[in-house]
Amino acid sequence: MATKRVKRAVKPSRPPARRQPETLRLRNITPSFTATDLQRSIAFYRDVLGFVIGEEWRENGELAGCEIHAGAVTFMLGQDDFAKGRDRQKGLGARVWCHTAQDLDKLAGEIKARGGVLDQEPTDMPWGDRVFMISDPDGFKLTFVQVR
Repeated sequence: MATKRVKRAVKPSRPPARRQPETLRLRNITPSFTATDLQRSIAFYRDVLGFVIGEEWRENGELAGCEIHAGAVTFMLGQDDFAKGRDRQKGLGARVWCHTAQDLDKLAGEIKARGGVLDQEPTDMPWGDRVFMISDPDGFKLTFVQVR
């Protein structure tokens, strides 16, 4: 006579207890850039890099800023009010790393074909990532990384 095997439910293991006091846990990050010329920045992100324009906001009827989207990522662009002067430098000491599963060389070629000027051509980095770098019209630095 054959015996019937009974599957036992495997009790899932519990995740380890969180460290107390609990450390910061973020779910998303949305960089915001202050543009010297908002329309120029929108054109760069939309027409050169390939972002899609999302929600826009206005002050006194004039475009003051917008969201821009690329896949699951959102950036925000806002018009500089020049309260800190018209000649201040932007983008110093910061770089936004943008990870994609897309073919990096093809993406870089498309950006260049649409008028983009890369700061660094696609390159294999010593730690294994393949990247290219570009700056927006105000000098904000972006590094595109191919997820392997």
